Amino acid sequence: MTGWRKISISAMFAFSVSVVAAMPRTGNAADLPALPKAKAADTLAADEVRLYALDCGRIDESSFGGYSDTGEYDGKPRTMSAPCFVIRHPRGVLLWDTGLGDKFAAIKGGVDEDGTHLSVRVRLVDQLQAIGLTPGGIDYVAFSHLHADHTGNANLFGHSTFLMNAKEIAWASATPPPLGVDPATFGVYESANKQVIERDHDVFGDGRVLILRAPGHTPGHQVLLLRLKKAGSVILSGDLYHSRENRQFRRVPAFNDSRADTLAYMDRIETLIKNLHARLVIQHDPADFAALPTFPAYLN
Repeated sequence: MTGWRKISISAMFAFSVSVVAAMPRTGNAADLPALPKAKAADTLAADEVRLYALDCGRIDESSFGGYSDTGEYDGKPRTMSAPCFVIRHPRGVLLWDTGLGDKFAAIKGGVDEDGTHLSVRVRLVDQLQAIGLTPGGIDYVAFSHLHADHTGNANLFGHSTFLMNAKEIAWASATPPPLGVDPATFGVYESANKQVIERDHDVFGDGRVLILRAPGHTPGHQVLLLRLKKAGSVILSGDLYHSRENRQFRRVPAFNDSRADTLAYMDRIETLIKNLHARLVIQHDPADFAALPTFPAYLN
């Protein structure tokens, strides 16, 4: 399909082919190198917070056109990383975003849909096990937003507390669901413990793990600010940006909920980055993902 008004659900997922040409195009988890041997989770020091970056999928788009409403990407292919992040804090464990879904790992070669190829190389549950965790050991689950490439594994965490943005829930609960939202992927939140948040939220109460409002991509979109002892401040972007070029040139996807909010919260987050000397991780950028410590290593 052509034209931003006809973007398919799968077209919510995109990124640069050129920076990940070496990544195998497969959804078969059996093709992966073996994960590190599972071990018991070690004890954190009282002043330590750790950030683990987990590979929770890859999305190959035949056209990235919808990711700018000014035409720069029309007809050009891209590839996107779809990571999950585990944040270990002395007071608990937070999972930020849950990827495409482990169901894709069982499908050899991945899935093609309307010009998009979706694949998962290794299951989230296996990566958790490699650092001594199980789904039942995740204390909190939070999302940058509720598009399906961020909620695919959410239903594994019914024993966790869901930190849910009030505006995002209201938006995602519409009938029919908004473009890119699959309520079935996160339905467990309705019966799980949950905490509804409306503004910035300090997850552990000590200023080191902060969910920050950044609407525009969706009405309740958020980013995550971490203050780490050694690495300093790190911001996980959610979908505030979908590529490094989008950040550089302030390009706004055609399907964003609000162009004005997107630009306003780009300003907010960029000011925070400047003031905190923070590192921004563009979650969907394969080069940004690859620049993080290779799992199971971590930033702290």
